Amino acid sequence: MSSSNKWLWGAALLGFVIGGATVLWPGRTLPETTSLSLPMDTVADYLHAVIEADRDVYTRHVVERMQTKGIVVASENWEGQSTLPLPAQFLIESGRNVGKKGLGVQYRLISLWPINKRNVAATPLQSIGLGTILTQPNRPYTGVTRVAEKRYYEAVYADLAVTQACIGCHNAHPDSPKRDFKLNDVMGAIVISIQLGQ
Repeated sequence: MSSSNKWLWGAALLGFVIGGATVLWPGRTLPETTSLSLPMDTVADYLHAVIEADRDVYTRHVVERMQTKGIVVASENWEGQSTLPLPAQFLIESGRNVGKKGLGVQYRLISLWPINKRNVAATPLQSIGLGTILTQPNRPYTGVTRVAEKRYYEAVYADLAVTQACIGCHNAHPDSPKRDFKLNDVMGAIVISIQLGQ
């Protein structure tokens, strides 16, 4: 066999080995019975990132764009009118929908200055978290709490005033207990609750 043929056969064999290893290797290192687990704070961080991104996209690319073009506005009474939900209501409604699925995951908005009185802290951990994030908004306040007979991991994330529309609405609303919000102020919190095993 000539040296060029040996080289060609060697290259083909090497390709077979690499190709076979690429196809077969992942299946052999992670059998179907392997379960992966993540720390609860990582799971909460992932959920928070999705919730925050969804609301930001809705605020900037739906509400603000539609209002600027004069197509439709967002209003507090969106259910009875032909308007869009406010960004806070969008988050609250999506949180309710997730809660109805029975997955043991819930999220909602809470505040020390809620316009809607239902948006107050529901657990002592949430109350402490609201106070803590005022001075430490860059990391969530977390812990385990018990509601009735169920245990929950809770994470309280600072909810910042990121758009002028949010600030204007809160500062001008007749039911708002605080009317001097500025850009990047902590307006409240997104609280994520994940049910734990007993």
